[in-house]
Amino acid sequence: QVQLVESGGGLVQAGGSLRLSCAASGRAFSSLAMGWFRQAPGKEREFVAAITWSGNTYYADSVKGRFTISRDNAKNTVYLQMSSLQPEDTAVYYCAAPGRTLQLVTTPGGMHSWGKGTLVTVSS
Repeated sequence: QVQLVESGGGLVQAGGSLRLSCAASGRAFSSLAMGWFRQAPGKEREFVAAITWSGNTYYADSVKGRFTISRDNAKNTVYLQMSSLQPEDTAVYYCAAPGRTLQLVTTPGGMHSWGKGTLVTVSS
């Protein structure tokens, strides 16, 4: 199981930007697909973005064109660059990994390892 620690959340005005980071432990990081999810108050956890071991990226329609996921395998870190933030982006953002290498998962139930989350608040 990989250990994940998110950072970079905070308060930002609408239209602003933030970059989230997720530091991962474990030697298999470069072979893992990684995902970002978010959960707003009173709502279910939802998929935001994912990046495969080879760098292919996938996004929820709600963030496409505004968010960018990337990874640095030398640093065992995955990033989520968020731009043009809107109040509806307010949520706790979680980094997650599946239980096996070379496996792409984009549903919360399919993820095996989770960070504790970082809060992003977008004010109007």
